[in-house]
Amino acid sequence: MLSKSQISFIKSLHQKKYRKIHQLFIVEGLKSISEFLHSDYILNSIYATSDILPKLANLSHKQKVFEVTHNELIKISTLQHPQSILALFQIPENNSFNIQKTDGLSIVLDGVQDPGNLGTIIRTADWFGFNHIICSETTVEAYNPKVVQASMGSLARVKVYEQDLKALLAQCHLPVYGTLLDGENIFNTLWPSKGFLIFGSEGSGISEEIIPLISHPITIPGNGKTESLNVAISAAICMAELRRNILK
Repeated sequence: MLSKSQISFIKSLHQKKYRKIHQLFIVEGLKSISEFLHSDYILNSIYATSDILPKLANLSHKQKVFEVTHNELIKISTLQHPQSILALFQIPENNSFNIQKTDGLSIVLDGVQDPGNLGTIIRTADWFGFNHIICSETTVEAYNPKVVQASMGSLARVKVYEQDLKALLAQCHLPVYGTLLDGENIFNTLWPSKGFLIFGSEGSGISEEIIPLISHPITIPGNGKTESLNVAISAAICMAELRRNILK
């Protein structure tokens, strides 16, 4: 049985302020939790109902597992319909992107606000084999519960960094590709082995201070009348095209 203080503490992690203070975030669902347990993330604790406990029989961290009732899980879950198990993991201490150790092409997100979009982009990056996503300070936090949920465990494998994009890109000597309406057709683009690919916010695209740092503007050609594509869809199309070129 959870105490009131335990319930209060876990519920506080629904908010970014307390995730930052305690350096902990919430993962829900057996599949996603399993992905994090098999990663470099450090487990803090697991809260599970009796029906799910047998599935944790081989877990080496049994002292960190707490049995809870369904009603208790409802109180601590971020979901409308909890999935019988919730875990807390530590947020990595060193979360700065090392430009000297970059390998391949890194995805950069400038002001992406929707948690579902960020989670989907993380999951898509994982599918296509992109290991790094660099987020501006105005992009939604990667450890937001909705982002974690939408990533479906892929956050356990894709490194997500929060950086001052202007400072980072101004000091780099790698090609910087950015999705703009007047850019080069991505299907005619010669992609580099290393560099950055920037996607802007859902409402206003790439910010004015970042546009001058783009060395290679690109665009996804269309034949319809809508003004723009969803940022997660744009990222998926570009990552698929990049992967196709790499495999040629």
